[in-house]
Amino acid sequence: MQAEERQFLIEQHLQKVEFASLEELSERVDVSVSTVRRDLTLLEAKGALRRTHGGARLVAPKSDEFIFTARDTHQLGEKEAIGQAAAALIQPNQGVIIDSGTTAYHVAKHLGGKASHVITNSLPVANHFGSDNSVEVLVTGGVIYPRLGVLVGPLAVESLSGMHADVAVMSAGGITLDGITNSHALLIDIQRAMLKSAQRIIFCLDHTKFNRRSVSPLCELDVVDTIVTDAQAPADLVDQLKQTGIEVVVAD
Repeated sequence: MQAEERQFLIEQHLQKVEFASLEELSERVDVSVSTVRRDLTLLEAKGALRRTHGGARLVAPKSDEFIFTARDTHQLGEKEAIGQAAAALIQPNQGVIIDSGTTAYHVAKHLGGKASHVITNSLPVANHFGSDNSVEVLVTGGVIYPRLGVLVGPLAVESLSGMHADVAVMSAGGITLDGITNSHALLIDIQRAMLKSAQRIIFCLDHTKFNRRSVSPLCELDVVDTIVTDAQAPADLVDQLKQTGIEVVVAD
């Protein structure tokens, strides 16, 4: 593959996902990490992207798909209902991991003083609890992506290795009987670390995520304890998920 073609594919991929690690881009264009570094240097000189610690991000994304405030306006009523229903599943004084998804943010809004501590890579979640003296908030390290309101990267993943929580409240881009998927490899890396650090796994997924496959696989269904969704979720898939042993809570 010629350098021009590689750089086109790299930029095209970043237009879809906004940010990517060196390893992800290396696999995408099937070259070494050192070659990807050289391509990124050239693309940065053209103003197409900006190099970051361990990867690159797009300078001017064409879509608002990943902007937290824009995503939080989608299915807002369903997210509020899911947030209330999922928060009701948390027992007093439990430690809770909350990921950076907008639906998970609505769970945080309804937790009240139930959680003893909250672990998160979400800046909106951390800010929500910032003035709450009843809960200890642990924020992962990592690279800040302001538009997403999220911390990602190797430092974020590493910071979770010594942490434990009773429950992890997660979000994702899609769910089928083959498993759960999400939109970006860097988000998936930290989500997988969260899955390992929690005793119980709750996924909060509105109906638009059902029968949908996002870009990359996150986990198989056997790691999921509970799924909280809304009343518009397809009944056939809900029934099939229940048959696998997953608890499915349908929010009013």
